[in-house]
Amino acid sequence: MQHDAHSHHHRHQGPTGHAGHENHAGHTGHEGHHGAPHGDRHTPGKASWAMAAKATLHCLTGCAIGEVLGMVIGTAFGWGNVQTMILAIILAFFFGYALTLRGILAAGVDFKAAFKVALAADTLSIAVMELIDNGVIALWPGAMDAHLSEPVFWIVLAIALAAAFVITTPVNKWMIGRGKGHAVVHQYHH
Repeated sequence: MQHDAHSHHHRHQGPTGHAGHENHAGHTGHEGHHGAPHGDRHTPGKASWAMAAKATLHCLTGCAIGEVLGMVIGTAFGWGNVQTMILAIILAFFFGYALTLRGILAAGVDFKAAFKVALAADTLSIAVMELIDNGVIALWPGAMDAHLSEPVFWIVLAIALAAAFVITTPVNKWMIGRGKGHAVVHQYHH
């Protein structure tokens, strides 16, 4: 395409102050921050706290499902704390990725590509969340020995998940602001 064939786009100012460059990836002078085409990523620093909180809540939902299911299974089989915690962590990653995959697959993306996006979007978020969540549970006196039928189990789990949410939200904001994490998933929801 010749440059004069799309020069009429230069009359429109985009949100970055550049005139109509969003769909001109690959043309000299049409790159955004750090040389990346405007249409291929979010502008760094553009992530809102609401967007980060939503991404974190999404991960937290999968993590909570996996954590509780892992603890229920471990308790039902009479496993020790270490085996139960390992299962809970594995299931937290599984359900965290599964929730993201569901949304991307619904957008018509093939499984292999969707799986790569889910890994890129959620791995750091889930890892931080699991580190905080399981750290709180492991360090809270009596929490590791509490049974599912005891209120202390559920209270400590709720506190651990809340702490994981509070600490992981800034991580997600930082990642989204750099066009990573849930910023990658976000493009499939338009």
